[in-house]
Amino acid sequence: MEFTLQDKGANQFAFINEQEGKVIAEISWVQDGNIMKMDHTFVSDALRGQGVAKQLLDTAADYARKHNYKMEAICSYVVTAFKRDTYNDVKA
Repeated sequence: MEFTLQDKGANQFAFINEQEGKVIAEISWVQDGNIMKMDHTFVSDALRGQGVAKQLLDTAADYARKHNYKMEAICSYVVTAFKRDTYNDVKA
């Protein structure tokens, strides 16, 4: 699945996937210097159980690595993913 980087203004960003004008998957954060404060993950009911949330987080982690950013887990999905998957290089 492809995700598009969206600048929402006021240091808020997201990777999203839209279909027919509707957001079906999104991970968002507030940029605070070199820290991405990961505050929200959304996957539509139709996509649940297909690993889309992990794809979103992986996309955000790759973005963090490319820009030498760190990620702070705030939303429950990212908190849980940081405990079980290997994202040590981008954890704040």
